[in-house]
Amino acid sequence: MGTKPESTGEVHKTAVVSPFIKSFAGSIGGVAEAGCLQPMDVIKTRLQLDKAKQYTGIVNCGKQIIAQEGAKSLWKGLTPFATHLTLKYALRMGTNAFYQSLLRDQSGALSDGRRLAAGFAAGITEALIVVTPFEVVKIRLQQQRGLTKELLRYKGPVHAAGLIVKEEGILGLWSGAAPTVMRNGTNQMCLFWAKNNFDRIFFNKEEGDGRTLQPWQSMLSGFSAACLGPVATGPFDVIKTRLMAQQKSDGPARYAGLLDALVKIPREEGILALYRGLLPRLMRIPPGQAIVWAVSDQITGYFENRQHQ
Repeated sequence: MGTKPESTGEVHKTAVVSPFIKSFAGSIGGVAEAGCLQPMDVIKTRLQLDKAKQYTGIVNCGKQIIAQEGAKSLWKGLTPFATHLTLKYALRMGTNAFYQSLLRDQSGALSDGRRLAAGFAAGITEALIVVTPFEVVKIRLQQQRGLTKELLRYKGPVHAAGLIVKEEGILGLWSGAAPTVMRNGTNQMCLFWAKNNFDRIFFNKEEGDGRTLQPWQSMLSGFSAACLGPVATGPFDVIKTRLMAQQKSDGPARYAGLLDALVKIPREEGILALYRGLLPRLMRIPPGQAIVWAVSDQITGYFENRQHQ
């Protein structure tokens, strides 16, 4: 059940790892996740933008992309996606640890309510600083059809970002910021609270106790914790994708903002349209979090153990 320092009969104090170390651990986990799960993210985006119902499901979408555009198309947007995940997890883990440090009581304890608040604040921070601009670029690249660069509007991440700023202004990179804030805040609120509780329930692991879970244990609790967020935030994710995909060159925007999209999408396409892409999100996010926690727990656990020696 993981490694634990030999007992000396003394009561060990809680080891609080620096936000910088947690930030580093998160960034390494993000690199690992991006390389493994990019195809599922491409499929999720295509399904969310599929108003004409071209795709009948995840497998059909993947097959059509490969048949029409080649297997490499499943890795469209990988550069911004990998950079985005690396920065996002560094910021998420670091700011969550920072907010937790502000909310701990004098003994260093953290209540469930304060843990939820720290996660929500970390999600808002990452949404505004990293997630929104990178996802705008990623989604613009992913919605393009074909492989011939000459026929594509956006030639790559840098070109896409430059063209968006030129045509839509710098705020164009923050299209869909409101639903992204709600999605990420709620996601991280659920994630950090659930991961801490699943560690305790499954493996009797308390934060800062000097134990390091085995990678498979971190993967199990991380996977389980990550299942809550996508279900709770499905509508925000669909609205975010629709808003980010809107381009001024296409004419007047279909959706004026979060509330407008929240009304129009179910009215025009049915309530279930707000949960399009939920299955691929569940196939991508929990496995991704399993990978991230398997890596980051090993790094943070190493430093926790050193504090207990």
